[in-house]
Amino acid sequence: MTTTLSDIARIQLDQTFRALDTILAKGAAHARERGVDEAVYLDWRLAADMYPLTKQIQLVSDFSVRGLSRMAGRDPVSMADDETSFEALRLRLAKAREAIWALDPAALDADPEGTITFPAGAIGDLTLPRGRYLQNFVLANTQFHAATAYNILRNIGVPLGKADMMGATQLVAE
Repeated sequence: MTTTLSDIARIQLDQTFRALDTILAKGAAHARERGVDEAVYLDWRLAADMYPLTKQIQLVSDFSVRGLSRMAGRDPVSMADDETSFEALRLRLAKAREAIWALDPAALDADPEGTITFPAGAIGDLTLPRGRYLQNFVLANTQFHAATAYNILRNIGVPLGKADMMGATQLVAE
């Protein structure tokens, strides 16, 4: 069996989106049980110079959808950053998941030896081989922001564990 870039990307990102959906649901329940306005949790940061929870989730979807859109030869899709509730963030992740699964696997796997040039913030444009772009930029950034979102909610006191972050229910063969 050959593992393709589309297999790696879609399965990993699907697991991340499902895990974050569970994590966000637990965050919402925790806030509700304590009578805390969701905005307090959504605006929480681990450090003053880090993005709040809402932005972490937005970046998970942005890196995923934009990254795979580039790989599929499509213009990167942008979503409005207007979420103000846990439910809205969960819907954003669901839309990102749908967008990724709607991409043609053949387009994601096309030109395996090719490169992708993309904007990398203050660094400027970078060009990477497609596999490295997926692993070292798209998935690395997605996992960083997903883990940061998890850590923000853990820091607040939401009862989360490693199984929540890994999407443990998905580790069983489906």
